[in-house]
Amino acid sequence: MEIQLWRRILCPYELAVRELTVKFEHIIKEYKLNDLYSPIEQVRGRVKSVSSILEKMQRKHIPLERMEEEVEDIAGIRIICQFEEDIDTIAALIQNRSDMTIKSEKNYLKHIKQSGYRSYHLIIYYTVETINGPKEIQAEIQIRTMAMNFWATIEHSLQYKYKGEMPLHVAERLSNAADAIIALDQEMSSVRSEIMDAQNSSMNQSNLIKDILMSIENLYKVANKREVEKIQSEFLRIFQMRDLQQLERFHRQLDIIAEGYRAQSVAF
Repeated sequence: MEIQLWRRILCPYELAVRELTVKFEHIIKEYKLNDLYSPIEQVRGRVKSVSSILEKMQRKHIPLERMEEEVEDIAGIRIICQFEEDIDTIAALIQNRSDMTIKSEKNYLKHIKQSGYRSYHLIIYYTVETINGPKEIQAEIQIRTMAMNFWATIEHSLQYKYKGEMPLHVAERLSNAADAIIALDQEMSSVRSEIMDAQNSSMNQSNLIKDILMSIENLYKVANKREVEKIQSEFLRIFQMRDLQQLERFHRQLDIIAEGYRAQSVAF
């Protein structure tokens, strides 16, 4: 096949990966804007290289004319989450979307591969708009915890190095590492509520500080500079105390001060 033709074939897949990545990143943003815990931690995307496509076709005896039908992971999205419980939440989010249709699912959490590989795979149909009109393509979505992803990345590198014929002693150590990853995910799940509380508290404080700084910046436009500098010094004093309740109280007082200046401007 000519190089130019490969570029033409893969172009819609590159578009799909960009669009899907943006859409999942927007989900993260929506959760954070609503001060909610996001089940998605990170999103990554890639289009399979020509050499990887050819290797897979050769291994699975896929004819060239059947490539787009039978090679389901030319476009790939990897969604990373913190906790194993998040995987079901993310899968449900995808299932409920109108712009993606699920073709098949593979649950390697319930059916762990012999190597120890664990992940949740979805094959979806997704439509992109091209210069020749809409084109429906397939994409693979992998959903993993950070721990699962660490193990899978190492396993992939070793499989590539040994061309699928990994020495027994390496395979055994990798299997032991997979058991350790399972234990780590279980341990993290056992303290999930405490971790989420800590993360939510940190996020709330970050948003609160951002609002306070914006209010102080606006006061510089309408209030006496010396008075605003005193307010700013008071904020820095409270900030150093790292007391969320004190910050919230200061924020409310700041709102009252700002409202007073707004009332004065209306009166004039």
